Amino acid sequence: MTLNQTNAHAPASAATIEQRTIYPIPHSERMGHPRDLFSVWFGTNTTILTVITGALATIMFQLPLTAACVALLLGNLVGGVFMALHAAQGPRLGVPQMVQTCGQFGSMGAVPMILLVVFIYVGFSASNLVVGGEGFQLALPWLGYTGGVLAVTILSAFPAFWGYRTIHTITKLISWSCGIAIIWALVCIFGNTQAYVLLGSFGHTSLSGFMGAVSVAALWQLAYAPYVSDYSRYLPNSKQGARHAFHATYWGSALGTLLPMFLGAILGIITPRGNEVLPTLMQYLGGSGSLIMTMLVIGITVANGMSIYCGSLSSLMLLQMFYPKSHFGVRTRIAVTASLMLFVLILTMLMTHDFMETYTDFLNLLMIIMIPWTSINLIDYYLVQHGSYDVASFFRSDGGCYGYYNVPALICYALGIAVQIPFVSNHLYTGPLALQLGRTDISWAVGLVLTSLIYLLMTKNISRPLHSENLYNKVDSDDDSTNAGSSF
Repeated sequence: MTLNQTNAHAPASAATIEQRTIYPIPHSERMGHPRDLFSVWFGTNTTILTVITGALATIMFQLPLTAACVALLLGNLVGGVFMALHAAQGPRLGVPQMVQTCGQFGSMGAVPMILLVVFIYVGFSASNLVVGGEGFQLALPWLGYTGGVLAVTILSAFPAFWGYRTIHTITKLISWSCGIAIIWALVCIFGNTQAYVLLGSFGHTSLSGFMGAVSVAALWQLAYAPYVSDYSRYLPNSKQGARHAFHATYWGSALGTLLPMFLGAILGIITPRGNEVLPTLMQYLGGSGSLIMTMLVIGITVANGMSIYCGSLSSLMLLQMFYPKSHFGVRTRIAVTASLMLFVLILTMLMTHDFMETYTDFLNLLMIIMIPWTSINLIDYYLVQHGSYDVASFFRSDGGCYGYYNVPALICYALGIAVQIPFVSNHLYTGPLALQLGRTDISWAVGLVLTSLIYLLMTKNISRPLHSENLYNKVDSDDDSTNAGSSF
């Protein structure tokens, strides 16, 4: 493992540790094609955590199979639009997704937003470890649950530490292997006559259950919004490239999610108890169970590595805000990555009981805090700033032209959370308007629409800072000295 940064401009291979961290990618180092994003998001979604998420449609919301599949399809197609719109921001600005938050909320106003997103990364990573540990325990019983969790953690280290190019390369392999595993699992289940009987006599369709499943699927897509630019920021900057990045991201994520979620919905019906989804899958896989489950768990290690990688970049941005004169290089990213992995490993041990309930609660909380952020980010980027930001200001201690706090954005974020609460419906809390709608949860849709409208009205007469490209040029000319001279 080499950390020497004297050859930062040389083409990097998948076996080379990424040298860039949170700072803008110079135009001279832009590489790849937007179509590469298809396999990134297809492979990331063909995991057993996606299967577990799809199972909520039948386990938690008690929908029959057809209604469950329609709800999951609708939620993914709608939520994927908002998620994929973030893809164009990476090639345009050349920085990780959460670095851009300074342009909407100000240098200090962005701190709580980034902290919340780090919480999201940690939550998904812990969920991956729980599910992956159980999957390894079923496929390789000699490992045990703890051994399975440790194995997932170790395998996740490679994409998390090595970074961008490694993740892009591995997800191409995962797309094929996990895609084949999911299809084989569906073949095994539909080839079982007992499954047919169970599938035809389960559940009842209700508006609240249908919308609950739609919300789960939409939120699965929306939860990737803070990830997207991290994996498109090395792409060349062009209008055509931005459009292609949107489509590759959208269709990769939507198509990669559908079959695993449909498999989950089926397993939710044929599973005797809600917390035994993976054992049921192993039962129906028969002699191929160990191999298929191992393939799916290896897939989840890549998704887990991506969460840790993004979490480390966001954590570095927090350090940059409090130590603006420092330059945080690859050594710091690796140290932060190792710390996050250790923290997630400890947290995982607290999530081993009643995982489905814990995971559902996590998704409910995630929905409320994510919706206003993604609304503000997209409206600001596409309709207020029109993609023109002073990137250099993101890294200034005073926020540059964006200041310490963008009061309208912070007020709008608070209002975006407030308008959702009356429409929330889950086992922890049901709002008064959700009760009037028969306990139907449409909080995420209300949050998206109202937050967007409020932010547009609040920023209608605010002057737009001019876009500056000077930081790209500075990085091109000073890169070796800033990186090699870093004490981090």
